Amino acid sequence: MTAIRASGERVHALLTDGTTVCVRPARPDDREAVLGLYSQMSDANLRLRFFSVSRRSAEQAAARVAQPEEAGYRALVAEHGGRIIGIAEYRTDGGDASGSAEISLAVGDGRHHRGVGTLLLEHLVSAARADGIRTFTADALAENHEVLKVFADLGLRAERRFAGPEVHCVIPLDDTEDYRRSVERRGQTADVASLVPLLRPGCVAVVGAGRGPGSVGRAVLHNLSTGRFTGALYAVNPAAASVLGVRCYPAVRDLPRVPDLAVIAVPAEGVGQVAEECGRFGVRALLVLSSGLDAHRSSALLTACREHDMRLVGPDCLGVANTEERVRLDATFAAAHPAAGSAGVAVQSGGVGIALLGGLERLGIGVSSFVSLGDRYDVSGNDLLQWWESDGRTDLALLHLESFGNPRAFSRTARRVTRRMPILTVDAGRTEAGRRAAASHTAAAATTTMTRRALFAQAGITATRSVPELLETAALLHTQPLPAASRVVVVTNAGGAGVLAADACAEAGLNLPPLPPGLADDLLAVLPAGASTANPVDATAAVSEEQLRACVDRLATHDGADAVLVALVPTAVAAATGDVLVRALTHAPARRSRTVAAVLLDQDVPVRLLPSDNGQVPAYADPQAAARALAHAAERARRLARPPGTVPVLDGVDTTRGRAVADRFLRRHPDGGWLDPRTCAELLDCYGIPQSPWAWAETEDEAVWAADRLKGPDGHVVLKASWPGLAHKTARHAIHLDLRGDAQVRAAFRDFDVRFGHIMTGAVVQPLAPRGIELFAGVVQDEVFGPLVLFGLGGTATEVLADHAARLAPLTDQDVHDLITAPRCAPLLFGRDGTGPVDLQGLEQFLLRLSRMASDLPQLAEADFDPVLARPEHVTALDARIRLLPRRAHDPYLRRLR
Repeated sequence: MTAIRASGERVHALLTDGTTVCVRPARPDDREAVLGLYSQMSDANLRLRFFSVSRRSAEQAAARVAQPEEAGYRALVAEHGGRIIGIAEYRTDGGDASGSAEISLAVGDGRHHRGVGTLLLEHLVSAARADGIRTFTADALAENHEVLKVFADLGLRAERRFAGPEVHCVIPLDDTEDYRRSVERRGQTADVASLVPLLRPGCVAVVGAGRGPGSVGRAVLHNLSTGRFTGALYAVNPAAASVLGVRCYPAVRDLPRVPDLAVIAVPAEGVGQVAEECGRFGVRALLVLSSGLDAHRSSALLTACREHDMRLVGPDCLGVANTEERVRLDATFAAAHPAAGSAGVAVQSGGVGIALLGGLERLGIGVSSFVSLGDRYDVSGNDLLQWWESDGRTDLALLHLESFGNPRAFSRTARRVTRRMPILTVDAGRTEAGRRAAASHTAAAATTTMTRRALFAQAGITATRSVPELLETAALLHTQPLPAASRVVVVTNAGGAGVLAADACAEAGLNLPPLPPGLADDLLAVLPAGASTANPVDATAAVSEEQLRACVDRLATHDGADAVLVALVPTAVAAATGDVLVRALTHAPARRSRTVAAVLLDQDVPVRLLPSDNGQVPAYADPQAAARALAHAAERARRLARPPGTVPVLDGVDTTRGRAVADRFLRRHPDGGWLDPRTCAELLDCYGIPQSPWAWAETEDEAVWAADRLKGPDGHVVLKASWPGLAHKTARHAIHLDLRGDAQVRAAFRDFDVRFGHIMTGAVVQPLAPRGIELFAGVVQDEVFGPLVLFGLGGTATEVLADHAARLAPLTDQDVHDLITAPRCAPLLFGRDGTGPVDLQGLEQFLLRLSRMASDLPQLAEADFDPVLARPEHVTALDARIRLLPRRAHDPYLRRLR
């Protein structure tokens, strides 16, 4: 057991009121500060903490943190404003092998009901799990209702046993979904509270508002003034009495009122000093527009924010806006005020932000709030998702994120939020330029693009390829009901336009089914003579407004279609401009319940919204744009129709033994490395991952004996050379197949000895596997995203065809289904040409167990299973390679600020 002072870290986190505190390990020099915490407690609280009012107990508790490092003891303190406001400790019995520790908790008077104790316990739970502790115990007075409520509300299954005036609590530290949800709820409450000064300020000060027209601060001040900000507005400029009619003050400390939000637009060298001045004055949020901060200045800025309870947007950003009527905040230097509406927008790039705001303005889609995150030192996309989830206004989220601070926490938030509103993003940087040469198939396949796409897919985020595509999709999702499935009926007044639209739909993965006979007859009854009711439906150039409307109405209310795409061109027969036919789409009865979109091939803008009697209809200039938007909508509908995934409970998993195997290897190899076949097999056995029978041979005779023992009914075996770091056995000709008899085995071993004797440590002998489908599975541990599980076609075609799919661990039951069905080779697994499917349940178990191993072991840098043989009877790994590195466990769900 390692003492906290040897392995702890200093982090900042939010309390339920939005206050920032520092959670860190207790140090020996904290003795007086801890004693001060206890000395300021009332006698009543001291008695609840120590079961008596003796100050001697407080002195002993304070002295404990000053003792030399002690195995089995951890202490964490919460610090605010340079003072310790809470402490949580655990201690194990040195001879207790049960994995249990006794905890104690104390929070200073005046600091209760703000989440100090709960936050400390969450961090203590995370530390205890890393130390192998499985249970907390605590004794409390039965009248200590507050601490008992803290234990009960933690989200862990707390058991109580009453003994007279005392209560003995037992708290298992199982990593349950209930506990994670509880942590998330507390985190959201704290996050939203901390963003109120930023997005709903009652007072704003612009620091660096110059008098010249090129001043960014002046531009922000102008937008705040002309945008009719409802709160108090000040400017800070020591060289001016006023700017744009707003009174100026020489410094932040001279302001007549403490601003909730300070907008900083000063040169980079002055940012840190201004931030420190704002913090000391009591400002609660900073918006830093300045750019060009070096590492020292960046550190000074962030330190000031953490030490003085300030949330930070930026630096190097466009600004923030909130269109709520009670706020009307436009603290940006954009050219125009965003219109009020229900779309939340968060971007890292100011240029992309301007493009999105302009595109939404052209579409007539208003904004609820806009945040340009800039260099994203603090406030992130995850913060904004939680704000939009609770603001009561936002029903569409648009994101452009170039990087992720905590992708796993972001994914969990997005999974929850996207079930309430669409989340759209631009999948930027999709090229394979970043593809790296690597020592395994898994590492070579696990590109940044694949990792990011796995995040988006699992979180339910709609990922588009460009800003225009994002706006095209937003137009559809904002105005139309989701299609129940992917069946589209194309209606056109020109055969060629219908073919273009039909091709675009098919290429986007949408279905164009034939119309049921009854529906076809209904359409023929309302359309002109010569119309065709195949799909596409050709209404002919002679179709009138009434006929087209009747046709679309029937399709939009019939169960045979999920969406209707109307492709129109102007003709002299119906109307010179086509406006009459467009009116047929916009004069719509309220009963339409299907998704309706239009393609107007003469339109000079990519997408616009046509005002309709019961809403709006998106109209696209390009059939492919319309089809892409419909495909995104159908995919969102498909995801919402199925239940949220759960991580299945696996039997036969021995996590403790698996960690011991990894620790033992790393003690022998401090720098890490590839596991030898025996250690690899031992680790796989801990997780019940099936392997083909094998034996290890270091001599020719051992190889012969092993072959005789392992040979199958046909007598054939396989011999594989082995040495540390061997990646591609086939490429190195380090494998001999189809060996039969002692002579062939001896010859194969001698061949290895001649060619690889200087590096070979031995050989693996296996029976020749029967025929089956060769698959590939693997894991790569990403430093930011965590473990990524890959799956696809295996064997010699693995890298040539690159038929892989990926999902981030831990895999849910839905994730593993998507992982198996996503590759192009998936139909092979479900049977064809009269052959039955492979063992699909066994394949799911294989991937789930691989996911569990990767989630349990942060030391697992790479794992390669190629090939994995899939047959109707079973799924078995024929070859496995695992690389471990000395990495510490990191709890991605622990509440902390960046």
